[in-house]
This record gives sequence, C-alpha cells and structure tokens, in this order.
Amino acid sequence: MAGVGQPERATQDRVIALFRDELGYRYLGNWEYRDGNSNIEETLLTDYLSRCGYSPAQIARALDILHSEADNHARSLYDNNKAFYSRLRYGVQVRTEAGRNTETVHVINWAEPEKNDFAIAEEVTVYGNHEKRPDIVLYVNGIAIGVLELKNSRGSIGDGIRQSLVNQRAEFIGAFVSTVQFIFAGNDSEGLQYGAIGTPEKYFLKWKEEDNSRFKLDKYLLKLCNKSRLIELMYDFVLFDGGVKKLPRVHQYFGIKAAQEFVRRKEGGIIWHTQGSGKSIVMVLLAKWILENTPMPASPSSPTAMSWTSRSSACCVTPG
Repeated sequence: MAGVGQPERATQDRVIALFRDELGYRYLGNWEYRDGNSNIEETLLTDYLSRCGYSPAQIARALDILHSEADNHARSLYDNNKAFYSRLRYGVQVRTEAGRNTETVHVINWAEPEKNDFAIAEEVTVYGNHEKRPDIVLYVNGIAIGVLELKNSRGSIGDGIRQSLVNQRAEFIGAFVSTVQFIFAGNDSEGLQYGAIGTPEKYFLKWKEEDNSRFKLDKYLLKLCNKSRLIELMYDFVLFDGGVKKLPRVHQYFGIKAAQEFVRRKEGGIIWHTQGSGKSIVMVLLAKWILENTPMPASPSSPTAMSWTSRSSACCVTPG
C-alpha cells in the first residue's frame, strides 16, 4: 500500500487525525513539555462530573479515592489496576459529611458511550525515577485508559510492546499505567496488537475484521477504539484472573456477542471451539454477562436463567 514505510512522525500525525476526524476524540495537544501530566486529569474529570450534576464536595471526595486506588504503594501494579477498575465499573462510593448516606459517583457513563468525553494527547511526558513519554494516551473523562506506542514500518511492533513493558515497571512510570485498561502497539506494515497491564509480549493479541481499504493500523484502531466498542470492551470483556489481567481475542468477543442475542431471546445454543482457543474465558465472561443482564429466579433452588455445560471442544448454552 502506498505510504507504507513513511517516517514514524508521519504515521503519528495520521493516527492523531484518525482519532480526531473519524473517531470523534478531542485532541488535547502535544504534552511533551506540559507540567503535571497525570493518569487522572482532574480538570477534565471535574468538568465531566460537574456536567453530570455531582456537587463539588462529591467530586473532591471521588478524586481523593481514585488517586488513592491508583497509587497505593503497598500494592502491586496488578492490584492497583484491579482496584481502580472496580471504581470505574461500579462507581466511587462517597460520603461528604459524617452521618450522611453514602452516594455513588459514576465516573464513566457505560449506558450512553457518546456522553463521555473521549480525548487523546501525544508525547505525554511522565516524570518518575526515569521519565517516559508514551506516543499517544487515550483519555475517557480525563482518565488515562489506553496507551499507544507507534513504530515505523521498518521497525517492529515488538519494539513498541517491549517499550510499554519497560514503562510499566515501578522504577519507570508504573504508577501512571495503573489506570490503563488497554496497551496498544502498532505500525503500518504489521497493524495493531493489544494487551493489558502485565501481558507478556508473546501474548499480545491481534484484532482481525475484514476490511482491505486502509492501512492495517488504521482499520483496527477504527474497530477497537470506536467509542461504543471501547466502552463495551471495558465494561463486559475485562477479566482479572488470579494475578493475570485478560482481554478477549477477536473470536471470543464475537462469539460472546452472538451468544448474547440467543440469551436475549431465551434460546440455547452451542459455541464451538478448537483446542486452546480460550473457551474458559468465553464461559466466564458470558456467564458474568448473563448474571448481570437476566432476572434471577425467586428461589435459590430454582434453575437459573441459563444452565451451562462445557466439553473439550465446545461451550453449550441451554435454556434453564
């Protein structure tokens, strides 16, 4: 494809234009020399929460809690990320005065993705024992939820992945990525790979949907970073499993999406898998979705809305 092999700067400029003009993200600017870059941009988050109707006292308390979850020195990066994710997904419980009831501050609107504030900044310099500068950081309501490292086509996506893994170490900018849900690395020739915090290089995933009209990098950023899909992936497709954070492969995502339609119609079905294709993750994520989206029976002894069986080559869903 014409343009493959262009300098990394040209690729970055094109990707920024893609986020701004096609995905509808706000461009916050080049933050290489900006002071105080944070994974929780308080001004942006405060503006969003104010528009949602929360009081200054509620917002101040929520910010304190979010900062303490993201930067707890007594915990590992995994545990901080897990605790912070819980606040993202379920909201922040705040009490502004003694004796008052606890209230929930929701920092992301999961039901209406377009009502969130999606933004990107480039060359985000983060100061620690060793400063680092992710190429692009994705923010939702001022919270850093994704980092993207770009390489030119003569380099390797692996270089970007390894750079991100170094950044996650405590002596570099591990505290910054404690809020991050997606680690992206890409170039024009190889496309895009993604993982979570702590994902080893060999387990980074590739997203594949048929579309031959664009650079590989562009078309998969458009698929993964579409506002509705990014919110859905964060809400329904993140799994913390015994010290390992996991994201879905593309076939797992579409398999679960197809199964959800059967569940909504109260129909059973089978999801066939080859060996090693990740049926356990599919069952866990789908079962979680079913529990959250179907009425529970009145009696604990009654059958649930869906009953599950699993075999070495298939996941079976049958009406309960």
